[in-house]
Amino acid sequence: MTNADPPLLDTEEAFRLLEWYQAMGVDIAIGEEGRDRFAELPAKRLAAPSVASPPLIPVTAVPAESNVLAASAEENVMAARAAATKAQSLDELRALLEAFDGCALKMTATRLVFSDGAPGARLMLIGEAPGRDEDREGRPFVGRSGQLLDKMLAAIGLDRAAVYIANVVPWRPPGNRTPTPQETQICLPFIQRQIELAEPDVVVFLGGSAAQSMLRTSEGILRLRGRWHDYAVGGSNIRAMATLHPAFLLRSPLQKRLAWRDFLAIKKALA
Repeated sequence: MTNADPPLLDTEEAFRLLEWYQAMGVDIAIGEEGRDRFAELPAKRLAAPSVASPPLIPVTAVPAESNVLAASAEENVMAARAAATKAQSLDELRALLEAFDGCALKMTATRLVFSDGAPGARLMLIGEAPGRDEDREGRPFVGRSGQLLDKMLAAIGLDRAAVYIANVVPWRPPGNRTPTPQETQICLPFIQRQIELAEPDVVVFLGGSAAQSMLRTSEGILRLRGRWHDYAVGGSNIRAMATLHPAFLLRSPLQKRLAWRDFLAIKKALA
């Protein structure tokens, strides 16, 4: 080991470091080799051209921080609406989302998780946001929750090749945290346009967060589930239902009986 090499960690120290990374939301590697970005900073500072300092702004001319954040959020929502409206196909919508920089989640996610299954299918399923496995593969519901969802679909004679699957938020939040209301509002115009372009006969919201965001309600999922709603999109109404999220069913297997009732009602609606 040379003088320039960092000291090696023992096993206990390495585990503590990994636990700290996980607590900070860093639970997936996005590169083959690590990079010491702190070591890169001095070189970048030396290489950067000198720039004249901007003139000082009087304190009275600077709005309150909360107002700046609120204005920025509203601008991003408006930009999302304008971008989503331009899409004339699902491919165009995906390309617009790839180019959209108004949601900060894009900066921390590995890739966009747009959809899976068959565009134009009669049944569309919508979850909340991608997790670690989805972020890695770029497809929604591919982890343990996705495996259970596949079994639920098979129980009513369907598979993911015969349905269309998406999420309200198409980028993974760091550490699988819940998307903030601001992040959800920015992404809503895109998923609404995605429903409009996919033209399903029935749309199912998986879990309370997705159902509350799409149906604009504060009711809990146990009260929302199993009831049909008219979901207005693109000047027409689509039959919509909320049901329990597969991840919830993995934690509470006794509630599968409720999800089974919901899926029987979905099967009947598609018959």
